[in-house]
Amino acid sequence: MTDRIEKAGLQWNADLAAFVENEAVPGTGVEAEAVWAAMAALVKAFGPKNGALLAKRQELQEKIDAYHVANRGAPEMAAYKAMLAEIGYLVEEPEEVSVEPEGIDPEISSVCAPQLVVPITNARFALNAANARWGSLYDALYGTNAMGSLPPKGAFDEARGKQVVAWAKAHLDKVLPLKKGSWAEVSTMAPGGQGKLMVIAGKHSTELADPDQYAGCNRDEKGKITDVYFRANGLHIVMFIDRADPIGKADPAGIADIFLEAAVSTIMDMEDSVAVVDAEDKLLAYRNWLGLMKGDLTAQVGAGENAYVRELNPDIGFESKAGRPALLKGRALMLVRNVDLLMYTDAVLDPEGNRVPEGLLDALITPLCAMHDVMGADKERPRNSPKGSIYIVKPKMHGPEEVAFVCQTFEAVETVLGLRKNTIKIGIMDEERRTSANLKACIAAAAGRIAFVNTGFLDRTGDEIHTSIEAGPMVPKGRMKGATWLQAYEDRNVDISLQCGLKGRAQIGKGMWAMTDDMAGMLVQKKGHLMQGGTTAWVPSPTAAVLHATHYHETDVFARLYEISEQSKGEVRRSLDELLTIPLQEGELPGGEVQTELENNCQSLLGYVVRWVDQGVGCSKVPDINDLPLMEDRATLRISAQALANWLLHDVVSQDQVMEALKKMAAVVDQQNAGDPAYRPMAPAFDGVAFQAACDLVFRGRDEPSGYTQNILQARRIEAKAKG
Repeated sequence: MTDRIEKAGLQWNADLAAFVENEAVPGTGVEAEAVWAAMAALVKAFGPKNGALLAKRQELQEKIDAYHVANRGAPEMAAYKAMLAEIGYLVEEPEEVSVEPEGIDPEISSVCAPQLVVPITNARFALNAANARWGSLYDALYGTNAMGSLPPKGAFDEARGKQVVAWAKAHLDKVLPLKKGSWAEVSTMAPGGQGKLMVIAGKHSTELADPDQYAGCNRDEKGKITDVYFRANGLHIVMFIDRADPIGKADPAGIADIFLEAAVSTIMDMEDSVAVVDAEDKLLAYRNWLGLMKGDLTAQVGAGENAYVRELNPDIGFESKAGRPALLKGRALMLVRNVDLLMYTDAVLDPEGNRVPEGLLDALITPLCAMHDVMGADKERPRNSPKGSIYIVKPKMHGPEEVAFVCQTFEAVETVLGLRKNTIKIGIMDEERRTSANLKACIAAAAGRIAFVNTGFLDRTGDEIHTSIEAGPMVPKGRMKGATWLQAYEDRNVDISLQCGLKGRAQIGKGMWAMTDDMAGMLVQKKGHLMQGGTTAWVPSPTAAVLHATHYHETDVFARLYEISEQSKGEVRRSLDELLTIPLQEGELPGGEVQTELENNCQSLLGYVVRWVDQGVGCSKVPDINDLPLMEDRATLRISAQALANWLLHDVVSQDQVMEALKKMAAVVDQQNAGDPAYRPMAPAFDGVAFQAACDLVFRGRDEPSGYTQNILQARRIEAKAKG
């Protein structure tokens, strides 16, 4: 039996209560009694509303289901929209919306760059992500296939090293061009008069084509440059000069490495990329977030003689081109993603012994921890938000009423913690169909505290399938990226954000590149996110962040947003009709394609579920059916489970076919994980908790709220933990 302690009428997990009282509260100026009272007030005031909003989701879904049962196939759009408006799924769009968030840090408002998302329950990963603001371009190029091939095994390969340097210098020629010559010819750099950098390139004495791109340098005791700082579209580039270094010795200018400012922001995730199912897990998440906000989180890496302690990077100092001390942030701006409205937790029980909405607990505890940064008690350490804001990403909100609800909870928390109104900023995950269809109204509901709006293919597709599941069989998952609704979704997200004034005030985000080992493909394809108007886009690793940063050197996203606005004349380029076009399959699919799609979805489900349930791993590189590693989180399950649930409902596949494919793919996943000593094989018994969880996700997927996976995963993970 879990030890509990009564606080203001609520039953708190004793360890969590001790954490709040002994670790989170001291130094904030907030009394522990105020925290207990605040949680009780939140549960009383907002708990019933949370439940009512979930009930409204279900009511809307039942009415949409009934409409499609009576009108199978693609609906007549005018009648369909009229029905959606009548039931309250579509709301009247506000005419004029102007966002006015105050205290927004430049990483959110004015610097366009990659963004990392990382499970907060892994301290080492969280530290890596926070420190991923800076990374070596040379290392990123050498160690990946970014240049078209992987490095040879063994010792350093000099030929590949030369290829890396050539690639990097060619990139510099594009984004830091010289008036004469090439960076490959540079032999000398020295500060000149009027804040310029003088350069010797081959036989030419030259300078940067745009002198403003030079930011400053550092020099040793003899006056020689040790590192030089530049800017390209707001992101810094640092060249380290060391002629004694093996790389620098071979370089005409003595450049030993080039570091890029990369992931200037990162989302510390308590939601889709973690397996948090009880108070023990929740406490780990909160403790790591507190450590990040206090700046004292550490993690041991390695063992024995090779072990070392990882900690947060310090800020970076240099001499500006004006000759004054300058400072650059050494770590990413950290946001925290709370859980959604659906989740309830046993970390705190209400007076009747019921679990409380987990989002309400997050809404109180994550800002409480962040007060250690906002208060700025330790003036000597770097602050996460010099502007004094707390950034909370709120996932899976359905429409403006839910956005308004979340903002109301934030305002209540600000009042009890003594924070100024709108200290807590909100990131709106545009990943539910009802939010996309009412995006302008959603933004209006958070106008004073909005920090970003972003898009995400997987969850958004899962909701697309579930919302219209009764209409008919959907196209295969692989064809969904060519669907009319998806193109409208991506464009409307940008256009509506521009109409509401997010440009220069909040991030317009785009989704994840999941193929962690294919950086060459990322370099080719992910620049499309900038051309779409994304001021940030998600990447799966610090290395990917460095490589993706090169896209932001090459493309001025704000200029691109201006072009989009001019081309569209300020209008939304894609219609609501296009957004609401249901991706139904026309005609029967060939049997071979059905079987391939079936096995792909089953393998994807099992490969992720088995780690989530058996090992508590919420985000990892999961090999697909072709053994290509993909960075997957819980959204992977939603799209695969809903795709299969839809086909089951409409008899594209039978339950026996699905079960046969699940068993076949379980053996494949077992083989893919054969080298993991902690792995528990699913075949041949197929009676493990993880396999049962996968079956639940498919065979109960039709009836799970919004097609979410949380309830099933949570129950099965708790079962697995109980079995040891």
